[in-house]
Amino acid sequence: MISLLRKGLIAGILGLLSAPAFSAPLPSSVRPAIPADVQQIICVDYRALKNSDTAQQLKAQVLPENLKQFETALKGIGVIADRDVDTLTFISYRQPKQGVQIVGAAQGVFSLKTVLGKLRYKKVRPVKYHDSDIYPMSDGMEMSFLDETTLLFGSGPALRGAIDARDGYVQTLDSNPDIADMIDEVTSGTVWSILDQKGTQNMMLSALGDAARLADYETIKKRILGSRYTMNFSDGVKFDMDVLTSDSVTAATLSSLVKAGVIYKKMTASPTEKAALEDVAVNSDSSKLQVHFRTDDKQFQALIHTNLFAAVSH
Repeated sequence: MISLLRKGLIAGILGLLSAPAFSAPLPSSVRPAIPADVQQIICVDYRALKNSDTAQQLKAQVLPENLKQFETALKGIGVIADRDVDTLTFISYRQPKQGVQIVGAAQGVFSLKTVLGKLRYKKVRPVKYHDSDIYPMSDGMEMSFLDETTLLFGSGPALRGAIDARDGYVQTLDSNPDIADMIDEVTSGTVWSILDQKGTQNMMLSALGDAARLADYETIKKRILGSRYTMNFSDGVKFDMDVLTSDSVTAATLSSLVKAGVIYKKMTASPTEKAALEDVAVNSDSSKLQVHFRTDDKQFQALIHTNLFAAVSH
């Protein structure tokens, strides 16, 4: 159902425009800084924002508060996201005793020399952590350079956990094949994401709503392994999600439940919302549940003003 688009719409709107297709490969400098116990990775090709007034307006409308804080913190050190950032990556990972941590990585045309010059001018001094210099930012966040054109930033614990991974003190993404193996399938997207098993199980329960009562979801969820999605905007809006399961029976059962959820939602949907729901295609392919959403720019722009869109994008 449309609720399955929630994570895609939140991050995906950042790349919305009618322009040639872009892609957002995971920067090579960022991958080693991703701890093994990763929950989700969202990667956005920020170049896709720079020449579209519509994209900027939609971004301003639905940008989650934590992403706004990241942009504000970058601005405080002289990095303007819309102008200077090519790729923006958000990583959430689980840290023992600390819970889920979120760290961001911005790669672009800014330079280490320029940023450090601004920090020195402001008399901002770094602290040493392993071999890295860590600088304070606004809103309680901190930052460090991974290389000449890649900034890693987040709260103190989140940033240090990522640096621990990069420096070999904890295991990294490459020691978690369940997540690492999903990345190659999605990096052609303007926006893409991968979500681990626990995150996917919770997402599906939320997305199914009342439809989850039609089956023993507690039994089914044990066979849900993870998920991935891509969003592209070269010809309207295209959203594709795969939910990976352990077997074809589970995938088919989930497909039936999601289709039931679409029917439930249509009963109370507005005409615009019903049109959007008609554009959602659900099927199963072997052990994968597949959800596809296609619409043109005009219809999508009408959808963002509906209650349905407000519910799934916040």
